[in-house]
Amino acid sequence: MKLIRWGAAGKEKPGVIVDNNWYDTSAFGEDYDEHFFAGEGLMRLESFVKENLSQLPEVPDGCRLGAPIARPSKIVCIGLNYADHAKETNAPMPPEPVIFMKSTTAMVGPWDNIIIPKNSLKTDWEVELAVVIGKKASYVEEADAMAYVAGYVLHNDVSEREFQMERNGTWDKGKGCDTFAPMGPFLATQDEIPDVHNIRLWLKVNGQMMQDGNTSNFIFNVPFVVSYVSQFMTLLPGDIISTGTPAGVGLGFTPPIYLKPGDVVELGADGLGSSVQRVKAYGED
Repeated sequence: MKLIRWGAAGKEKPGVIVDNNWYDTSAFGEDYDEHFFAGEGLMRLESFVKENLSQLPEVPDGCRLGAPIARPSKIVCIGLNYADHAKETNAPMPPEPVIFMKSTTAMVGPWDNIIIPKNSLKTDWEVELAVVIGKKASYVEEADAMAYVAGYVLHNDVSEREFQMERNGTWDKGKGCDTFAPMGPFLATQDEIPDVHNIRLWLKVNGQMMQDGNTSNFIFNVPFVVSYVSQFMTLLPGDIISTGTPAGVGLGFTPPIYLKPGDVVELGADGLGSSVQRVKAYGED
C-alpha cells in the first residue's frame, strides 16, 4: 500500500493511493500514528480498502499533502552512511553508525516550503531513504529487524551546516529547524519496494542534478541500522529512522553551495515518488 495524509497543515486526513488514484480513508477512523501502527493498522487498513474501495471518495485535485505519518515520537537519523558522502565532507569512515536526532516539529509535507532560519548562511540539502517503524522495538536482533519495519518514505534531511558544526554542540542544532524534514509524498509499505538496498536516490537544485546515489552503497544496511538503534533507545510504532545521504550535498562542493531564497529543490527515490520544495527566507510571505 501507499499511504498519504492530505489537507491543510495540522488538519490532515488519512488516505491511500490505489492505481495512481488518491482516496480519502477518513471513514477508517484512524490517523497514521503510533496507535495505528501498534494496532496492526496496516493489515486492518488493507482489508478496509479492499472491502470499501468503490465507496471511498477521491481526494480533491490539487490538494496539499502532509507528511504521510502523523508526528512520531522521534526522528532518528544516521550520519555518514555512504562512503562517498563521508569522503566529500572530509569525515573518517565511521566504525559504527553515527546517530543524531531531528526534531519532530521539523516535519512538513513534500511540497511545503523550506524556510531558511534566522541568521542562517549555510542551509543545505540531503536526499534520504527513511524507514518507518511498525512495532515497538527494543534490543532487536539484526536477523529479526525487518519484521519491525512498516515501510519507507522519501525524506529531505535539510541541514544548517554552521549550526550543525560550528556552534559548539551536537549536530541536532542544525537539523531540527522548522521545515527541515519534508517527508513524502507517501509511505510505501515493504511489499511495494522489491529491494530496499537497490534504490536510486537523486536531488536537483534549480534543475541541476546535485545528488545521484543508490542505497547499494550503504555502509550500514537497513536491518543493521534498525537493530543498532534499538540497542540505545526503544523505537515506538511510527518512529522514523532516516538512513543517511549520498554524496552531492552543498557542503561537499568547493566552494560550498548553500540554499538561498527563490531556489527550488526537487528530489526522488525509486518506488517512493518525488517531492518539490521552494526555499524562502524566514519571515517571507
